[in-house]
Amino acid sequence: MASGSDVVVLVATRKGAWLYRSDSTRRGFRVDGPHFLGHIVSHVVLDPRDRRTLLAAAKTGHLGPTIFRSTDLGKTWAEAKRPPAFTKAPEGVKGRAVDHTFWLTPCGPSEPNAWYAGTSPQGLFRSDDGGETWEPLNGFNDDPQYRLWMGGEQDGTPDGPKLHSILVDPRDGQHLYLGMSSGGVHESLDGGKSWAPLIDGLEVVEGLDATDATFHDPHCVRLCPSDPDRLYQQNHCGIYRLDRPGRTWQRVGKAMPGDVGDVGFPLVVHPRDRDTVWVFPMNGETVWPRTSPGGRPAAYVTRDGGRSWQRQDAGLPPEQAWWTVKRQAMCSDQGTPLGLYLGTTSGELWQSRNEGEDWQLVARHLPEIYAVEALGLSA
Repeated sequence: MASGSDVVVLVATRKGAWLYRSDSTRRGFRVDGPHFLGHIVSHVVLDPRDRRTLLAAAKTGHLGPTIFRSTDLGKTWAEAKRPPAFTKAPEGVKGRAVDHTFWLTPCGPSEPNAWYAGTSPQGLFRSDDGGETWEPLNGFNDDPQYRLWMGGEQDGTPDGPKLHSILVDPRDGQHLYLGMSSGGVHESLDGGKSWAPLIDGLEVVEGLDATDATFHDPHCVRLCPSDPDRLYQQNHCGIYRLDRPGRTWQRVGKAMPGDVGDVGFPLVVHPRDRDTVWVFPMNGETVWPRTSPGGRPAAYVTRDGGRSWQRQDAGLPPEQAWWTVKRQAMCSDQGTPLGLYLGTTSGELWQSRNEGEDWQLVARHLPEIYAVEALGLSA
């Protein structure tokens, strides 16, 4: 990390949230938690605009889904006055209820109190008061074509269908992207008032219609911080790259080793190099066991935009490790060299201080990890 800069790693799990703090060396972490013990916490995000405000998407079995907000780095929390909720359906029309908020995204510096949230089932919401109250973007949520693409109750996504990967173009806050599992990748040029599919070139499961957004299942979509005209995607059917203003995705995962494949969930883009990307493959064969291929977990990195990939497993278990990494559970900090972090389905938090060249265990015996975010606490 930069001299004098601390880093905080935010870990959201099946049974609560934890914060891990370190200094610029990133060689030892102080643990703060659990927060919301017993809650299903899908995402915890530190606002990069003030580096003090935290939002947490949480749910309990008897209290339902909500958002919590802290303005003092987690010392105290307050529940949202109005968490994301769909507009009541007209009489005779089947309504929807938010099962949980899955994804949180802060807007850019020009909108210091604005956030977006994605839910399960697929819904898009916005807050303009720092996360205290949320309004549905009904032009998206209630559009008949989008409702059809969302798939409804027949969607087979584990833990329910999700709207995720809400991306804000840092050059233009009106330019947005999002992903739906299932339902495809979509783009808005007017702040979410209208949307268009962005699915050309993406493959679907054999026998389904690739022109129908219903059958597209993006797992994770990322914008390159150093070049917002480039996007990467980890999809149900491979790893893809898109260079705008083009509209056709290119499958770059074909260069992955054949015995590993290019199916997985998380994807991390280097903040200063548009050609450097990390993925964490899983076994996507037959019944989709969702384990590390062969019980040998490893990250894979490309430094040439997907033309070639290298395995990075030094320090990770060499065998009989059957965990995997969920779509929000791998991230980077802003350090030099870059630090990487990943959380596993078996409750372990791993770190690399040198861009994946070797890995160290930070914590074990946590609940199943849903999301990991990292950010420096000073510029």
